[in-house]
This record gives sequence, structure tokens and C-alpha cells, in this order.
Amino acid sequence: MDSLYGMSPAELALACAFRAPFRSRQVHSWLARGATSFDEMTDLPLLERERLKALIPRIASSEPATEFEDPDGSLKLQLRLTDGAAVECVMLEDIEGRKTACLSSQVGCPMACAFCKTGTLGYLRDLSAGEIMEQFHFLSARRGPASNVVFMGMGEPCSNLGAVRKAISILSGTVGISLRKITISTSGLVPGILELAEKGPPVRLAVSLTSANEELRSRLMPVNRSWGLAALKDALTRYQVTTGERVTLECAIMGGVNSSPASARELVDWIGGLQVQVNVIPWNKVPGLPFVEPTREELEAYMAVLDSAGVVASRRMRRGRGVMGACGQLGETLLVPRKVE
Repeated sequence: MDSLYGMSPAELALACAFRAPFRSRQVHSWLARGATSFDEMTDLPLLERERLKALIPRIASSEPATEFEDPDGSLKLQLRLTDGAAVECVMLEDIEGRKTACLSSQVGCPMACAFCKTGTLGYLRDLSAGEIMEQFHFLSARRGPASNVVFMGMGEPCSNLGAVRKAISILSGTVGISLRKITISTSGLVPGILELAEKGPPVRLAVSLTSANEELRSRLMPVNRSWGLAALKDALTRYQVTTGERVTLECAIMGGVNSSPASARELVDWIGGLQVQVNVIPWNKVPGLPFVEPTREELEAYMAVLDSAGVVASRRMRRGRGVMGACGQLGETLLVPRKVE
């Protein structure tokens, strides 16, 4: 049986064999608040709680295996799933104290981006909505509730939209996080972008672009070989026409690869006609990958081109690097983990 955390009230009614429909709504509300046992659900009669504990000994399907704390305040958890696989999630906190839960949607990733640690792992399977929600609750239990949620962890959310949508419906419904504070990040999976445009949910969309050079992007991001830059721009144009929303473009910058002013000018030319914000992300070091971090001079020259062209752009603060929890680093840690009791 899947995790209770990803179930709707109707599904809970079946799983828990409730006779009274309002009982499933009560349990759903407790789960949205992160309850870890039926004993916590004090508005259920004692006999009902005992029956549920006998019927379903364990609410969650995964469990924290290790956790890593960064001096910058970031927390990374590695969760062990029922089939023995592992997945990672991160809670980031900015200098103003806002917390963002960075959730994974798949075990590994099928997209094989050359600059991403997760892309080197291959793809094992999709996560269920319950496994996604458990990441959120395990992080919140340790660091307090997040105000923002980003699907920027392991995996490609647009290739697992069913489970991601279901998790978002719980996050934005019973949990109470605004859809405006939830982001789906895609490598540029055009069918998924078009599906989001037509069917929602109306969350924020971020696209990992990295390069507006066709040949270079195909080398760095194999998804570009199936849906090139022209197809991606057409999809984003349709998305904006349909939703009226601005799109965030994420550009991981690697020294000597896509860090030149010429690369920035290619980006400026490509985004013409789109309403976008560009997040410039200095590449986070991953041992074994053949890239280097950009120099300060490279970043300043790159940003100067965007600024002179009137492009709305910001340099992403890099948090979680000390625990291999920053953008592109999930899947391996170089620290000795602390076992969770």
C-alpha cells in the first residue's frame, strides 16, 4: 500500500475501511499537518485509533536514513524507500529566514544532463505522491514549515506529472501553501510544458536552459536532441499565451563552457518576445564531472550583457553546497553521515 500522506479523503476511506466519510477527512487533515501516528489524531475515538494501528502499522512508506546539516542552515535528508532505493530532499533557508522545501520527483533522473550529479545516476522509477509528500513532512518536522516548495530535486517533474499534480493538490489544499509559492522546474520537456499550459496546475514554471546555443545545449542537455531550442521557445510562448505567466529561465554557468559574453548575447537573442526572469547559477562543483566553476570576472561580464539588454536577471545564492545539496549536486555526499535515531 502507498503512503497515506499521498491519499485523497476518498482513497483514505478505502484504505482505512471507514464507515463514516467524515473520518477520512479528519485523518487527511492530520496527515497534512504531518502527524506520524494515529495516536496523535485525538479527535478520533480511542477504539478507532487502535483499530487503525492494527490495520495500518506504519503511516509512512519511507524513512530518513541519514541527514546532513550545512553551516549555512541548509538540511539535506536521504530517505530510504520501501524497495531499498534512496532519494534526497533539501530544506533551504535564505538570509531572511524563509524556508524552501526542495523535493524530488523520481529516483535518479532520465535526463542525463552532463553537469548534474543526479544525471549520472540513471533512472530507476517515479516517486508516488505519498513519497513526495513524505519528503515535505520529514523536512518540516526538523526545520519547521516551509513557505515555498520547489520541484527541483532528483528527477524530471514533467515526466511524472500525475504524482506531482497530486502532491501539489495536497500542498495547496489541506497543507495551505499558495500555488504562487510552488515551482515546477523542467529540463525543457516540451510535452510536459504544453500539458501544464492546458491542464495546470497554475504554479510557477522554471526551465533549465543553460545555453541558447543549439549544439552546446544538445551536448550538455540530451533533452535538446528531442526538443530543440525552437520547439522549446514555441512551447514557452504557448504557455505564456495560455497562462499569462512569466517563466523563469535557469542557467547553470560553467567556466569556459557557457560563461562568455557571447553566450550571454545568444541568450538575449533567444528570449526575445518571451516574458522571463533569468536565474544565473554558478555551477556547483561535483567531483568527477569535467567542469569548473566560473570566475567572478566571467560572471560579472555575463551579467553585464543581460543587464545592458534590459533582461531581468539575478545571480542565484548558492546554499547547501557544504552537504552536496545545492543545484545539480543531489545523489552523493562527501560527508560522513549522521545516523538518524
